[in-house]
Amino acid sequence: MEAEVLYKEKVLVPKLRFKGFDDAWKTCTLDNVTQYTKGFAFKSDDYRDGGTRIIRVSDLGADRIKTDNEKIFIDSKKSDLYEKYKLESGNIIITTVGSKPELLESAVGRGIFVKKDGEGLLNQNLLKFENINGVDNGFIMGLINSKKYQLHIKGIARGNANQANITVVDLLQYKLSIPTLPEQQKIASFLSAVDEKIQQLTRKKELLEQYKKGVMQQLFSGKLRFKDENGKAFPKWEEKLYGDVYSFYSTNSFSRDNLNYESGSVKNIHYGDIHTEFSTQFDVTNEMVPFINDDIDISKIKEENYCKEGDLVIADASEDYADIGKSIELVELNNEKIVAGLHTFLARPNKIKIYKGFSGHLVKASYVRKQIMTIAQGTKVLSLSTGRLGEIKLNIPCVDEQKKIANYLSNIDNKIESVTKQITQTQTFKKGLLQQMFL
Repeated sequence: MEAEVLYKEKVLVPKLRFKGFDDAWKTCTLDNVTQYTKGFAFKSDDYRDGGTRIIRVSDLGADRIKTDNEKIFIDSKKSDLYEKYKLESGNIIITTVGSKPELLESAVGRGIFVKKDGEGLLNQNLLKFENINGVDNGFIMGLINSKKYQLHIKGIARGNANQANITVVDLLQYKLSIPTLPEQQKIASFLSAVDEKIQQLTRKKELLEQYKKGVMQQLFSGKLRFKDENGKAFPKWEEKLYGDVYSFYSTNSFSRDNLNYESGSVKNIHYGDIHTEFSTQFDVTNEMVPFINDDIDISKIKEENYCKEGDLVIADASEDYADIGKSIELVELNNEKIVAGLHTFLARPNKIKIYKGFSGHLVKASYVRKQIMTIAQGTKVLSLSTGRLGEIKLNIPCVDEQKKIANYLSNIDNKIESVTKQITQTQTFKKGLLQQMFL
C-alpha cells in the first residue's frame, strides 16, 4: 500500500493584525495591483516662472514633494493638454532614476504619496500609480516603505552610486502579499496617522531651528541684548582676533583604520564625525566616539594636547563651504582621555575668560561663518590654516552675558534634541510595524 502524502498550502498571515480580520493574504506581483503612467518629457522652452508646477525627480525628497526648492512651471492654460500626467490625491510617485537604494533621500525606486490634488504634472523618469478598484494606495505605500521592497530595488538597480536606474518591467515584478480591501484600508489609516505624527514633529523641529537661527542673528549682531540681575545693561562687546582668544594645540593624523568602537584607553575625534555625527555642544556621554587601537603608539602625545572641556575642535577640510571650519565645543568629557584627530584643529580659550558653552555658539554666528568661508582655500577640497583662522574677528561680551547667551541657546538646542529623539523613536516604531504588519 502506497503511503499517502498530504500537502497543506501555507497560510499567509502577518505577525500583527487588527481584530476582526483572519483571511489569508493573497500573493501577487506589483503589476497585478497597480495601474501606472510614465511621466512626460516636458521641453525647457515651455518652462515659465509661474503656472502649473512640473514635478521632477529633483523635486522629491525621501518621503515628500519638496516645497522649499527651486520650482519650474508651464503655462496653466496648457495644463489641460497634459491631463494624463496630473497628480491627484492618493497617487504614488515612483522614481526610476536616482542614487543607490542606500541613500534614502535620493534613492532610485523611492515612493512618494500624493496627499492633495493639484500638486502638478509628472515629469520624465517618474511613474505614478493611480487609484484602482479593490486596492488602497495607502496600503501599497506601506509595502513600498518596507525593507523587502528596498531589497527588491537594490537587486534590480543598475548603474553607479550617484546615477542608478530601474526598468518598469523589473519594478512591476515585485512579489507581494495583499489582504482584503477593508484590511488594507485599516492598515493604511493607521500608518497614515503615524506618518502624520512624524510630519508634525518634523515641522516642530524646523520651527525651532528657524527660531534659533533668528535669535542667534539678533544676539550676535547686537540687536538683542541681555541685562544683568539688576536690570542694567552689560558692558559693550569687545572686538578680538580669534588668535587673541584661542591657543592652538597639536592634533594627530590617525586614519579610520587606526580606530575602533570596542575598546581602548584614548578616544579620538575624527573630522568626518564633526561633519556628520557630533552635536555642536559635544557631550561624550551622548556621542559614539571611536578609540585609538591598542597597537598604536600614543606615548608621544603631550599632556597639553589632550582635549579639555571648553575646547573647540575644528574640521580644517571640507568639500563645500557650508561645512568648512565646522566646529564642536567640548562641554562634557566625563573625565575620559580624548584627542583631536585627522584634519582638525584644537583651539583652547586660555587667553581670555570664556564661559564654557559659549564658544560653540559664537563660532556658528553668521558673521564668523562668512569670514571662515572667505579664508578657505582650495578647489575640489577646501582647507584652513591656523594662521588664517587666527586673524578672524570675534565680538566678545563679558563673561556674565556669555553665560546668559550660552544657557538660552543651549535650552533651545535641548528642545530641538528632544523633538529629534521623538522623531527617531516614531520612525523606529513605524519600521517595527512595517516588519510585522506586512508579509
